[in-house]
Amino acid sequence: MIVQLGSERLLTSTQLDGKRVGVVCNPASVDHELRHIVDRLAAHPKATLAAIFGPQHGFRSDVQDNMIETAHVHDEIRRVPIYSLYSETREPTPAMLKDLDLLVIDLQDVGVRIYTYIYTMANCLKAARKQGLKVIVCDRPNPVGGAQVEGPVLVKGWESFVGMYPIPMRHGLTIAEVARLFNEHFGIGADLDVVKMDGWRRDMYFDATDLTWIMSSPNIPTFDTTVVYPGTVLFEGTNVSEARGTTRPFELVGAPWIVAERFADAMNRRELPGVFFRPVVFEPTFHKHAGKACAGVQIHPLDRQTFRPVEAAVALIEAFRAGGPDQFRWKDPPYEYELEKNPFDVLAGSSELREQIESGVPAQEIARSWQPSVDAFMKVRERCLLY
Repeated sequence: MIVQLGSERLLTSTQLDGKRVGVVCNPASVDHELRHIVDRLAAHPKATLAAIFGPQHGFRSDVQDNMIETAHVHDEIRRVPIYSLYSETREPTPAMLKDLDLLVIDLQDVGVRIYTYIYTMANCLKAARKQGLKVIVCDRPNPVGGAQVEGPVLVKGWESFVGMYPIPMRHGLTIAEVARLFNEHFGIGADLDVVKMDGWRRDMYFDATDLTWIMSSPNIPTFDTTVVYPGTVLFEGTNVSEARGTTRPFELVGAPWIVAERFADAMNRRELPGVFFRPVVFEPTFHKHAGKACAGVQIHPLDRQTFRPVEAAVALIEAFRAGGPDQFRWKDPPYEYELEKNPFDVLAGSSELREQIESGVPAQEIARSWQPSVDAFMKVRERCLLY
């Protein structure tokens, strides 16, 4: 299906004419011909590229791990400053914005509450409101579609840089729809315009489009990663490897105390919908258990419509705990600028999920428990839908 991106529609409009433009982007901010938005802006006959802003992992996505900040630098090719919004500041400062007439945001989101790009966007909206600066968000596909919504909703008091607002883990919104939700429903109140896509439908996964997947961040290497990521990102809050340091991060999960075949058999006997667990052993080259054999599974979604990645991840965490009660651990702080809160709780959006797992509540029952909050969110999000 041909999908025209928001950035492509913006660049052929008159909205940039006569403007000094700053753009929030990274390597995935390309068009159908793989031309980067920065280069298209630099060549624009009626607009001036004035500044580049990079989210977590940097403008060039060259910083591999979480919680490693990137520096402010000068782009020698385009001769403009590159400001890091994952540095001593996560919100653009007045000095960064003072020479701009317009801030454009063109980031590939993955449809998950904890993905920091949407909070970089929220911080940009807040900063722009303070400076009276207009913001345009260019829409891109939610790679896992816009129909399914799943997972615990963040609870008030658990806000962080991986969750600023009460939305479910898998929110089912495009990035422009998220911008509208944050700006209108949650009251940021910036001067915001969004540029819709043409040709995208809510039931479309990324591989139903004619677009090329470019790594949205270093550990989301393929579109396949995005299908499981809404659930397996929770493993960042445990000592189980989410396979950073391999070629299949988040699709593989494993730990040194597991026997792969027994573990996979036990998971498949649960008959979770739409998924098969294949036994694997892998050795991460860095991060958790670097250089050690980790046994576990590769998660193979067989039916995306019935597969529930968050519920599946909760079931996996239960199984890893049961398979090594003396070895399994929740990760200790810090995590994403949170110095005291349990990292798993920060990811889950409250302590409830961890407490349910520790109390032996089955994954299926846990999934039912978050449904009322998901249903309430579905009513809220209706006002922000563009498609």
